Amino acid sequence: MQYIPHDYQSYATEFILEHPVSAILLQMGLGKSVITLTAMQELFKRGEIRKTLVIAPLRVARDTWPEEIRKWDHLKGLDYSVAIGSPDERKKALALSRNVTLINRENVPWLVQYLGKRFDYDMVVIDELSSFKNWQAKRFRALMAVRPMVKRIVGLTGTPSPNGYMDLFAEYRVLDMGERLGRFIGRYREAYFMPDRWGNGQVFSWKLRPGADEAIFRKISDITVSMKSVDHLKMPECVMNRVPVYMDPRERDLYETLKEDLFLTVLSKKPQMAERYPGAVLPVSCSAETEGLSRRSVQTLTIDAKNASVLCGKLSQMANGACYTEDGTVARIHDRKLDALEDLIESANGNPLLVAYWYQHDIDRIRERFPEVRVLKSSEDIRDWNAGKIPVAAIHPASAGHGLNLQAGGGTLVWFGLTWSLELYLQTNARLWRQGQKAETVVIHHLVTEGTIDERILKALEGKNMTQEALIEAVRYAGF
Repeated sequence: MQYIPHDYQSYATEFILEHPVSAILLQMGLGKSVITLTAMQELFKRGEIRKTLVIAPLRVARDTWPEEIRKWDHLKGLDYSVAIGSPDERKKALALSRNVTLINRENVPWLVQYLGKRFDYDMVVIDELSSFKNWQAKRFRALMAVRPMVKRIVGLTGTPSPNGYMDLFAEYRVLDMGERLGRFIGRYREAYFMPDRWGNGQVFSWKLRPGADEAIFRKISDITVSMKSVDHLKMPECVMNRVPVYMDPRERDLYETLKEDLFLTVLSKKPQMAERYPGAVLPVSCSAETEGLSRRSVQTLTIDAKNASVLCGKLSQMANGACYTEDGTVARIHDRKLDALEDLIESANGNPLLVAYWYQHDIDRIRERFPEVRVLKSSEDIRDWNAGKIPVAAIHPASAGHGLNLQAGGGTLVWFGLTWSLELYLQTNARLWRQGQKAETVVIHHLVTEGTIDERILKALEGKNMTQEALIEAVRYAGF
């Protein structure tokens, strides 16, 4: 296919060519991959680079980048290898000594250790720079060990600060080795933040000092370009829809008991689907007799939230309809979200629908109710979805939220279970709401159990997005 770049794409490519260190903060759908590959191809032609390492999420490294290279005519001469899989498979890919090596971010420590002094990539591209926001992570430390050997580096992301400005330290540290935001997290915190919540001599959270956001923007602006999809593309309308679900009094009582006491005991019985889903249980009241059950047919299960973090997860699970117990079984609390999902599937009238789930028991219960649901994991799954062969598909945001092109398969997304991660939330939404979407309107449904932690999660996502929008706006290029 012939590549006819938009003006903003030409600008971003030229920015990479002119800046040995660059952060390209492009919202989803603006073509980060082809922009970078075009710059990469030009640098190869000029003789300025010999080998490039592209670090990306697993499925993006395996599927998206190879697809982009094969797709565009002007990239036909770009040879590549995909270093994923077993150690032997990775070693074979490296032995090919291609111009471009694609690797998943989890294998960066292995790559650095394996190559040692033979690490000879003079250009590194980090697809999803936000995955290097943890300065203590092994992948960050490994890349920093070889960073001085790299002449050119490009960081790509549409979500640079999903959890606030503290994330920017490690991201820009790996790009410019600390030139702009400093080399040490402690000094970065002291310069731009102040304690927000603390106790017993320990700071639990930090907040920006007055004017610190603008100071950070000024520091990073010379190597950063940011663009918003709505400024440069004719995007389909995106409708955010909240679908409330309601627990009955008994279900509500179980939820509130765990919330207040951090501990819950329930009597349960084996479901009819026990052979298919071993260990799954159905809720009953605290009295077997009132349910018409014999004492032999029930068992006692406990749900124990040992601290606030565990409680948060348990309450989120219960809002979805089930919860893991102390012995690893699944206590089924309600089917309210399954009922709501059934209504959405029926109202879709055969149009494809994508479901985002978080817990394993969520997808187990979804597939128990709707056997036709297919989880998108393999390259074949993704091809079939985009070909319209899957009426109802499911994805986990942590494994399929970044970089996958799913817009050809449908225009409706349902959040069965919400995530606290703004990055995964926005990235998952962008699998459908992006360039190339055929539907005139993308609809994103949120199944929210009223009066539960679901409401707080959705509110938190909206609040974090305001912070990130401020960053993107501050360094945005609006020349076109």
